[in-house]
Amino acid sequence: MRTVVPQSPIGALSPAWRRCIGTGRMNLSLRQGYGEALAVAQRDIGFELVRGHGMFSDDMGIYREFEWEGRTQVRHAFLYLDQVIDAYLAVGLRPFLELGFMPSALASGDQTVFWWRGNVTPPRSYPEWQRLVTATLRHLIDRYGAQEVLTWPIEVWNEPNLSIFWQGADQDEYLRLYEATARAVKDVDAAFQVGGPALSPGADEWWAPFAEYVAARDVPVDFVSWHAYSSGPAQHVPFGTYQDLAAPQVLLDQFGAARQHLRGTALADLPVHITEFNSSYRPDNPVHDTAYNAAYLAPVLAGGGGTVDSFAYWTLSDVFEEEGVPTSIFHGGFGLLAHRQIKKPTFHLYAFMARMGDQVLANGADHLVTRHADGRVTVLAWNPVDGGTERHQLRLSLPVVLPARVEAADRDRRRTAFLVRSSVDDEVGNAWAAWREMGRPGAPSSRQLDVLHACAEPQVRHQHLDVVEGRVELDINLSGHEVTLLEVLPVQDETPQWTDDTRILGSRPL
Repeated sequence: MRTVVPQSPIGALSPAWRRCIGTGRMNLSLRQGYGEALAVAQRDIGFELVRGHGMFSDDMGIYREFEWEGRTQVRHAFLYLDQVIDAYLAVGLRPFLELGFMPSALASGDQTVFWWRGNVTPPRSYPEWQRLVTATLRHLIDRYGAQEVLTWPIEVWNEPNLSIFWQGADQDEYLRLYEATARAVKDVDAAFQVGGPALSPGADEWWAPFAEYVAARDVPVDFVSWHAYSSGPAQHVPFGTYQDLAAPQVLLDQFGAARQHLRGTALADLPVHITEFNSSYRPDNPVHDTAYNAAYLAPVLAGGGGTVDSFAYWTLSDVFEEEGVPTSIFHGGFGLLAHRQIKKPTFHLYAFMARMGDQVLANGADHLVTRHADGRVTVLAWNPVDGGTERHQLRLSLPVVLPARVEAADRDRRRTAFLVRSSVDDEVGNAWAAWREMGRPGAPSSRQLDVLHACAEPQVRHQHLDVVEGRVELDINLSGHEVTLLEVLPVQDETPQWTDDTRILGSRPL
């Protein structure tokens, strides 16, 4: 059965899929490799915001206590923070500021998370914490200007419902932290957008108390945020983790869950940001490196904008150290890019989305069809991962608008369109598959790296199509876990009349 794609748009493509990208911890942006990853992603995709942990952790050096004249004093230093944000702005990114974790000198306890030991205890002094927030935001306004900085969303903490991220998962203490922080932010400038509570999946019992608390005490909340992952229990092996995944629809259901829980509250109509999402929540799960991951997430990118205002892939790069320094170049890291800027299939899913048009013509279970203002039609298609089939066929009838100059030309000429198809699957555009066949070298040689970069690029094919009554017919055969982008461009034939390709040895007619 052939799906007939309508001529008129059914809506506009939401930019929610690339409004934000995750970055691990902010300090990583000081690394050369991370800076290179930012540049690659911005060139091929073009994210708007970037969010990371640890802005106030010790490795950023912002909160500094010292002894002087017999008493403890505090200096707020922004040397590293400025370098990180300068790097973001230089490639066209703005920060989505996550306020955390706790500087050890200001912390009430010594509980930490991750290999890099972010402190996850409340402040020993809330007034001192508020002064830290205030000083940081005022510095940013002084350096970058209010017009710029006031566009940066501010999120209070990360996953306080989990005891690994907030001591005891103490809800009352988090509400106290949220209120103190939000009021400090607004005292700097009421135009700042502040929100939270940045919950992990499965924390639905937190929504009602959060909504009731901020409403009862008139605490500022400009947006709500939470996270979405769809993986099951972790099955650990040395330097790795395996997990089962629920169907992709589960991620979309998680995107919409909080709105259901906030219905009827004062927060019901606020913007919604998914400030982390992925298939697996583990930074050492090999699924992240595979074509399966790209095909799995394709319907999420295609449909997620209808539910939330942004959803941030976690993360941009495998320059990431929550579980320690990686032991091999492919290790199941979250990144769209492996170390050495090797593109993963999921990177190409994002790059394909970046080449889609603004007008949505169709959105199905295995495809998204858009049109650009200049008439180009683009199709993102994927082999659904929950169908259990190795191969999959999609048949489409696409509308093609020929330029007026083509319609007015010699009407006896054949009307054609040019199709270019870019694909990644289990075999092509898949550096992980090549690395596996190499014997999984932990530290590839220069030649091996060159091969991996070459194998990471999508397969590109092209052909001409006949345009009949303003339409072209596509039979799209999708291989295992394939994600493909098809771009259809009307042809204005400028071939000189004396051209005879049959006189070229080995040529074949169109």
